[in-house]
Amino acid sequence: MVWTTTKERVKRLSQRIVEAQRPIRILDSIKWDPSVEAEIRKKKFKSLPKGGPELFEHNKIEFDPREKLDEFKDIITDIRTSLGADDELGELLVGICEQYRDVIRMLQNRGTKKFWEYSRKLYGSPKDTFFDEGRSVSELGRMLYGILSGIDDSSLGAEYPKVLEAHTVVEELNRRFEQVFGSDRVHAKLSDGILADAAAGGDTVKIKDGTLFSKRDIDILEVHEGWVHVGTTQNGNAQHVAKWLSKGPPRCSSTQEGLAVLMEIFTFRSYPRRARHINDRILGIEKAEEGASLLEVIEFYRTEGYSEDECLSNALRVFRGGVIEGGAPFTKDISYCRGFVENYNFMRAAIRAGKPELIPFLFVGKLSVEDIPLLYRKHQEGIVDAPVFLPPQFSDLNGVAVWMSFSSFLSSVNLTKVQEHYDQLFRKFV
Repeated sequence: MVWTTTKERVKRLSQRIVEAQRPIRILDSIKWDPSVEAEIRKKKFKSLPKGGPELFEHNKIEFDPREKLDEFKDIITDIRTSLGADDELGELLVGICEQYRDVIRMLQNRGTKKFWEYSRKLYGSPKDTFFDEGRSVSELGRMLYGILSGIDDSSLGAEYPKVLEAHTVVEELNRRFEQVFGSDRVHAKLSDGILADAAAGGDTVKIKDGTLFSKRDIDILEVHEGWVHVGTTQNGNAQHVAKWLSKGPPRCSSTQEGLAVLMEIFTFRSYPRRARHINDRILGIEKAEEGASLLEVIEFYRTEGYSEDECLSNALRVFRGGVIEGGAPFTKDISYCRGFVENYNFMRAAIRAGKPELIPFLFVGKLSVEDIPLLYRKHQEGIVDAPVFLPPQFSDLNGVAVWMSFSSFLSSVNLTKVQEHYDQLFRKFV
């Protein structure tokens, strides 16, 4: 047998994982046929379409599930043989392979309660708690609901009407991406095959044709889809050895989506209505987990002031791949708020520990925030390359360091007492 270096073995295993996951397309496999939306509208939101696995049969799974399960099992065996049963990096790669096996099982059970059981295992549930084991994702959602619902958008400043057509958004994003990433590396393009208004791929941001956008939407798409989702993919693609960082299994979702929300906030591009929109996904998923049907979740969004199109779109996101009668949603969309909290706490902890050099590794590729200390050590060993692309806030950490330093103190302040003080002041003068 020819002797090989650790780098060679890791690269070979990484490439096998990348190739093995290539035909697995989660969102494509659970997207709705247009007939479902048409039937709901035709019935005037009074009754559900017939549910079950047949709702998703039009989305063909482009691989043999049994063969793909065996393929990942073989890779796991090879990882343990090549790197050793107790190797930390090997265990990370094994965990990624096991996640892909669960993804396959989830897709095999579309339209059933078992789909949700795998979704909850892969993406989590609103009932999950944060690291302090005290507050849950659901509690975060309800707290934010109470705060954000009390904000009058009209008192915050200029309004940004949605008057820009999709092709205009594509042109402007391409101009900005060229400035950030360089010529011919990242592109925006029109698409009519996505549920969301926008979606990021390896080097492309798809913009939903026929949708109207605001100038502020373009600002958000630039940092959310471009700087974070495409940027981390580009950094993953640039890896010489750690090729697995170019692809994100579900374990990466919270870190990815949370980082995207964090960038919206750090660049002051987000706004309360958008934050409510993201947060209300938690509440919609929670309702569906507790048994609310697709129609009941639509009505929840209607009571929150969403348009009919938004109500339907929001609810269909919640029930992708699941059971439209209730009890079994697709839980990925808790990742946005959950991931924001986890990333923020990681950054704050890194600053307090005197380890600011760890923070840019949030952008090194598709990863979970929990992986960063290991990946940084592997960077020192020459296995993981530092991120090539970094947003300005992360290439110069001075501002982040000061922000997190003050944040560490503010988290210890008794907010209840502070709120009581200012509530009295507001009642007296405002």
